[in-house]
Amino acid sequence: MDVYFSADIETDGPIPGPYSILSFALVYAGSYDGKHFRRPKNYEQSFYRELKPISPNYEKEALAVNGLDRVSLIKSGMIPEQAMEEAREWVLNIAGHGNPVFVAYPLSFDWSWIYWYFVRFSKHGSPFGHSRCFDIKTAVSVKTGFPITDSGRSKLPKQLVPAGVHTHHALDDAIEQAEIFANVFEWEA
Repeated sequence: MDVYFSADIETDGPIPGPYSILSFALVYAGSYDGKHFRRPKNYEQSFYRELKPISPNYEKEALAVNGLDRVSLIKSGMIPEQAMEEAREWVLNIAGHGNPVFVAYPLSFDWSWIYWYFVRFSKHGSPFGHSRCFDIKTAVSVKTGFPITDSGRSKLPKQLVPAGVHTHHALDDAIEQAEIFANVFEWEA
C-alpha cells in the first residue's frame, strides 16, 4: 500500500547545498492499495520544523516570499541532523507497513531539497527511497488534459480547488497540497 505525504519546503535560495531549507512540513495525505484511495478525515497528522541555515548564502527574494527570519533561525532553528531524523521516524511511524510516497506541487523543487537533506543529514537516508514521489502538477495535467504549463494552482478547475489558501508557510501549504492531491485522486473528469 502507498501512504502519501504532502510536503512543502521554504528555502533561502534556489538549490540545496549552497542554500538552506528554512522550514518544511509533511502532512499525511491518504493511502492507496491499488483499488481504493482513502482520504484522511482531516489533515492534523503533520510534521513541521524550522531549521538552522547550513550556509551563509541566501537570496533576499526567497526570504521576501516566505517571510522567515533567517537571523532568528541561525540562533533558534533546529539542526538539520535532528530535524531529518525526526522527520524520517515520523514518516515511518505514520506509514506503518505501507510504502511512504512524497507528494508535492510541483514535485521538482521540493523533492530535490528534501531528498538532498535526507541523504546529507539523516544517518538512515530518505524514508521515500530514491524515487517514491508523486507530482500533483503532472496528475492535474493528465486528469484535465491541460498542458503542464497550464496545470498550475491558479488554473485548477473549481472541483479541484482546496478550501485552504497558499500562504508560503510550509504547514499551511502542505495541507493545501494534500487537499488538492485528494481532490485530483478522486476526481472523475
